[in-house]
Amino acid sequence: MLKPGAGGGETEQPSPAGWWQPELKVPEVLLSESVKRLHASIEEEWDSVERTACQTAASRALWKHVIHDPLAEILAGEKHLRSSHGKMMADRLNNAREISGVMLAVRTLWFDSKLEAAVESLRAFGEAETQVVLLGAGMDARAYRLKCLKDSSVFEVDSQKLIRMKADLLNAAAAAAEQEGSFWPEVRLEAKSLTRVGTDIREVDWLETLQRHGFSLQKGTVWVLEGILYYLREPHAMHVLRCIAANCCVAPTVLLADFMNQHSTSLSRSAFHFYSDWPEELLPSLGFSAATLSQIGDPDADFGLVTDPSNLFNRLRRVPRTAETDPEDGTPCRRLYLVHATGSPTTSPHARTHDGSSSTSSSSSTSSSP
Repeated sequence: MLKPGAGGGETEQPSPAGWWQPELKVPEVLLSESVKRLHASIEEEWDSVERTACQTAASRALWKHVIHDPLAEILAGEKHLRSSHGKMMADRLNNAREISGVMLAVRTLWFDSKLEAAVESLRAFGEAETQVVLLGAGMDARAYRLKCLKDSSVFEVDSQKLIRMKADLLNAAAAAAEQEGSFWPEVRLEAKSLTRVGTDIREVDWLETLQRHGFSLQKGTVWVLEGILYYLREPHAMHVLRCIAANCCVAPTVLLADFMNQHSTSLSRSAFHFYSDWPEELLPSLGFSAATLSQIGDPDADFGLVTDPSNLFNRLRRVPRTAETDPEDGTPCRRLYLVHATGSPTTSPHARTHDGSSSTSSSSSTSSSP
């Protein structure tokens, strides 16, 4: 079992070009029978969207020179590590302008940095007990690697199937390492607490389920929606956003989310559904008081990883967002937007009463679409 305490969690600075290792070294514990059996069941039973959780973990593991995530390899599994490593190796050998996984690496670092700043802002607002909710948490391990969460209660929300598998993988890996004497990094919970909530956020009562697991509507909360909104149908995505926005009139609220524009959904019509070309306008219309937008390659979304001015991300930044196609090659302008939105009772048209309820609606009403 994993125990709370001190541990790694600081974001490292980019290393010189020599960080690249042409040969993938798979951890011994990942080759244990119990862990292999669990990952085999993932490949057999999970659909392609569910398996993106392992693919994201693989990217975090392979970009370890900038992302400290000691659990990523275990959560990714050997198959996804080898697949992602092969793509990275091919890109390196071909001198590609964008190395496979760099977008996920930058996205991860952006969410990490904004999450730390958001937690600090809530403390400054007077919220001593902050909450962090990871919706569609997948194989995320922030509760184990970010020291900024030491005073925060973290809630990981995803399907029952994924929540159960994640716990089983971590327990199996720890047990295998102890039995076989394999290397297992010292991994300790950095967050004040971690609660895993198995529920389907496409259901109308997902927020009520979260509350039954200890989440409080009256406490300042950072909502992290990384790599989840565009997999939802429009009604479901909007319901989730409205539920979060509605709570701005009850407690200080920060939303961190990534949005695809419409052209990006064409990459996979079967997987990607929800989009917003102007999320910084959408979110205030739902109840947030402010929203700011970044694109990969912007000063706060670069991290020294996308410095080539001719790479895809920097080219798109130079093209007006109203443009449908890239003037250089005529391809559709497919964009990923990283969005930070805030709201609180002091900036909401509705005041928070002494008992934490809104003057126009009860706190329980946030579980239903307006």
